[in-house]
Amino acid sequence: MNAGSIKRLLAPRTVALFGSAWADAVDAAGKAVGFNGEVWRIHPKRPSTANVKYFRSIDELPGAPDASFIAAPAREVPNIAAGLARRGAGGFVCFAAGFSETGTAEGRRLTSELVSSAGDLPFFGPNCYGFINFFDQVALWPDQVVGHRVERGVAIICQSGTLALNLLFNGRSLPIGYVLTVGNQTCLAVEDMIELLSADERVTAFGLYVEGVKDTVRFAQAVGKARAAGKPIALVKAGRTEAAARTAHTHTGSLAGADAVFDSFCKQAGIARCDSLSTLCETLKVFHSGGPLHGRRVLVMGASGGDMAMTADASRDLGLTFPPFPSASATQLRELLTDKVTIANPFDFHTHIWFDAPAMHSMFSTVHRSGFDATGFMLDCPPADQADPAAYVVAIDQYIAAFPGPPARGAVICSLPESMAPSTREMCLAAGIVPLQGQREALEALNLAGEVGETWASGALVELRIPARHEAACVRTLVEYVGKAALAAFGVAIPRSHVVSPREVASAAQDIGFPVVIKATGEHLEHKSEVGAVVVNVRNATDAEAAAQRLSKLSDSLLVEEMVADGVAEILVGVIVDPQFGQVLVIGAGGVLTEILRDTATLLPPFTAESIEAAIGRLKVSKLLAGFRGKPVGDVPALVATVLACTRYAEANLNALLELDINPVIVRPAGLGAVAVDALIRLAPG
Repeated sequence: MNAGSIKRLLAPRTVALFGSAWADAVDAAGKAVGFNGEVWRIHPKRPSTANVKYFRSIDELPGAPDASFIAAPAREVPNIAAGLARRGAGGFVCFAAGFSETGTAEGRRLTSELVSSAGDLPFFGPNCYGFINFFDQVALWPDQVVGHRVERGVAIICQSGTLALNLLFNGRSLPIGYVLTVGNQTCLAVEDMIELLSADERVTAFGLYVEGVKDTVRFAQAVGKARAAGKPIALVKAGRTEAAARTAHTHTGSLAGADAVFDSFCKQAGIARCDSLSTLCETLKVFHSGGPLHGRRVLVMGASGGDMAMTADASRDLGLTFPPFPSASATQLRELLTDKVTIANPFDFHTHIWFDAPAMHSMFSTVHRSGFDATGFMLDCPPADQADPAAYVVAIDQYIAAFPGPPARGAVICSLPESMAPSTREMCLAAGIVPLQGQREALEALNLAGEVGETWASGALVELRIPARHEAACVRTLVEYVGKAALAAFGVAIPRSHVVSPREVASAAQDIGFPVVIKATGEHLEHKSEVGAVVVNVRNATDAEAAAQRLSKLSDSLLVEEMVADGVAEILVGVIVDPQFGQVLVIGAGGVLTEILRDTATLLPPFTAESIEAAIGRLKVSKLLAGFRGKPVGDVPALVATVLACTRYAEANLNALLELDINPVIVRPAGLGAVAVDALIRLAPG
């Protein structure tokens, strides 16, 4: 899509409005934001008045409009789009609904006709609320406008018109430059807007509400472009609880749902994924006021022990840390506040110096310069229409006056969202300090901003390995020993084994050495333990013959393997192919704990030893690998090497692999290795 055409659409000098009541609302919105270009109204029947001239068709317009808003019946929209294209117009907003979102044949037909008629014209929608450009004072928006012209601000991009309105109506002093809704994303999608506006110096950050990504590869590229431009992204995505839209044959497939994959993409790409619109707003304020934080080492201070206790509790499941003051800072604060105050983090400084402005300034100055990634002053102010907030505002004034500016990062936090006046919020923003509303939302915002900063600083990237598509029915499952041999060729350690007839089992077991494991084999035996196709801990020839006789009813050939008896932990290692993001690695608790704990970590490429080791460290089962209650420490380097070998196999078989599931990899004591004792590989034909 031509960037110049989209810019013409977003910052028009001439606007054409098609429709009646909804077009009236758009006209009013344009006046509300101060649009001073020409507005042309088109309606087949409305009579002109002294104030408004109505044109009957596109051909009557005095020129080609830079931007148009179409609020006409769906069946008329393709012809209108064709007329705009014929006149050499700019793009348009298709407010009309009744297209592909209906899921009907008629809706799909109209969508196809619209795309064909529009040609090269960029457009938002269909089924879309339009946009507001506060930078250039443009609103193709069929509703009330809350906001004003800004010099710098965030770009809000939504797939929902209502949620875009909700964000527009925020009472949080979030500086907004653009509000863009994309509707069905038939033409312009979220990734188009990120890519274009990454080059707009006025845009400080992106805030997204998405329900689905149209083009995953382009979305990833756009996110990378925003990151390169220093414009962080925070988003809310619907569908956290939605089950993966596939039939999973493996533990890996059942555990790696679509939402877990998207979550992993966000973490690796350096996107702040928020759980609520409130946290989205607060995170965007942090981003707007200086970008991501360098990390998550924060100080929170206030004149209330209760606030500080609640801060510690409210952040217990976040990645924030509250390190102690550096010794020099602690000494200065102790001299200032005396032994009446405990110098700790979170920091309750009491009210001994509340009315001593120089002392307050000195305290805040010391805190700001103590090297934390962010310093927050928690204070709720009384409402000005019912009380006098002057003494509270004076304290905030001192906090702001002591702020040294970048690279320090400061925040004023109120525990209740409504306990900070607009004037206070604006005063903070003007000073480069973030006004954060709501204790939990504030802590989540600081955590997310720090996490993004850590990801950016690490240089970690995300890449997509998306295979060619295959018919789901065209699948072959490798027999276990064949799959293991394939993995062994890439460096996965497997048990010593023989594949023999039932009458040769005892001899094979003696050759390997007892104890052994005996398994029935065959493509039909994907989950052998569920049908009794595995006998473990076979310790002598007599037991081996008995096991062979029983298993011969399930298979003509049997797999005899050495039994790994000194395992420290059992780990699941798998690769699945996500419909949107391609190959995904899953690591988790294996064996009998897989379904019980559902303890997994999901990674997207590139797969590195460092990222894999970090993912293993996030698992609950990692405690076993560390030597739990006097048990041996596990061979984590060998486990990492095994996982990397699996990813090499997956990459080499990109267009064939559908699912890979090793459950478990038995991790032996340090120095003794890790062994894949079961493997299931499903491939496309050929």
